[in-house]
Amino acid sequence: MSTTESDLMAPEINVQRIMTTGTVWFAAAVGSVAVTMGLLLSSGWRPTTLPEGLQALWWLSALTVGLSIGLIGWSGCPILELSVPVADRNKTRTMQLGTLLFIVGGAGALLAVMLGA
Repeated sequence: MSTTESDLMAPEINVQRIMTTGTVWFAAAVGSVAVTMGLLLSSGWRPTTLPEGLQALWWLSALTVGLSIGLIGWSGCPILELSVPVADRNKTRTMQLGTLLFIVGGAGALLAVMLGA
């Protein structure tokens, strides 16, 4: 059976792909946060060393990253909700939003750290 280009985005195939890649992206996101925070904290850095405005940016960004990891993790969860089309729509949206928030939150947090150094 050949797979056409339109078949690649069929709801069933897309949900299976998101559940597989969502698990990988979840692990990568958690791992990158663990490595980054581990290195920062082991060097003696703390958010309290930042000026007040940068502390607010850092904490807002950290919360954004936490939310993004939750969204990415939910996308990879093998729960299909009501139906495959509903799961396809919701998992696609949460994966996209989670990825966006991870990038924005990570950039904001690292910006706060760099400006506070």
